[in-house]
Amino acid sequence: MGILNVTPDSFFDGGRHLDPDRARDHARQMIADGADLIDIGGESTRPGAAPVPEADEIRRVIPLTEALAGAGIAVSVDTRKPAVMRAAIAAGAAMINDVGALTAPGALEAVAASDVGICLMHMRGEPQTMQQAPEYSDVATEVRDFLVARAQACEAAGIVRARIVVDPGFGFGKTLAHNLTLLRALPELAATGYAVLAGLSRKSSLGVITGDAVEERLPASLAAALAAVARGASSVRVHDVRETVAALKVWLAVERGN
Repeated sequence: MGILNVTPDSFFDGGRHLDPDRARDHARQMIADGADLIDIGGESTRPGAAPVPEADEIRRVIPLTEALAGAGIAVSVDTRKPAVMRAAIAAGAAMINDVGALTAPGALEAVAASDVGICLMHMRGEPQTMQQAPEYSDVATEVRDFLVARAQACEAAGIVRARIVVDPGFGFGKTLAHNLTLLRALPELAATGYAVLAGLSRKSSLGVITGDAVEERLPASLAAALAAVARGASSVRVHDVRETVAALKVWLAVERGN
C-alpha cells in the first residue's frame, strides 16, 4: 500500500502532493514501483493533528480518487468520516482505511452498503491527544480483542470476512515499548484469520530506536516492514514503495526460494 497524503501537515510528506498533477504523478510512480494499492489521505492523523472539516477533506480526496480509479488504479481512502466514505465509494475507491475502525455513527453502515474492502485500525484516544500518556494492561491482547470485535461487528452488518483487514495501529496511542510488543505479537493477530496490515513507515518510534530524523528513516522502515511480514502481515503501508518492494523480493526469495 503506497501512501499518498494530500495534506499540508502530514508528518513526512505533508504539502508535497497538494497539486493534483503532482499527486497523480506520484500515484502512478508508486504503481510502477510495485504498489498494489494507493492510500489517499486528506486529513492528517499524526500525533497532535487538528481535525479537518468534512468539506475540505472531500475537496482534497474525491477528485483524485475519481482520476486514479478511472485510470484503473486501485485506491484506498484513509478517512474517519462517513460522508467522505460514501463519496469515496461513489468515486470508485476499492477500500476504506479507517483509523477509527468504523466506530463513528454511520460509518459501519456506509461501508456495509457497498462491496469495498475495509481496513480497521486500533487507535487509543484521538490524534490530538493519543501520545500524551498511553497506557495498557496488556497491549497485545487489548488491541487484538478490539480489532476482532470490530471485525465481527462488520461481519454481523453483512461485510464478508474476505473484505476485512485489521491494523494494530503502530504509533496511534502507543509508546515505543507498546509498538515493539505489538510487532512481536503480530502472529497472534494473524492467527485470528483476518488479513493484517502493518504501517510503520518512517514513524517516530523508529527514530527513537535509531536516532534518525524522519528524512533518514528509510533503512529503519525497511527493517520494520520485513519484520512485520515475517510475523504475518499480509500488507504493509509505506512511503517508499520501490525500496520496500525490492527488500521484500529478496526476503521472499530467501524464504520461499523464488
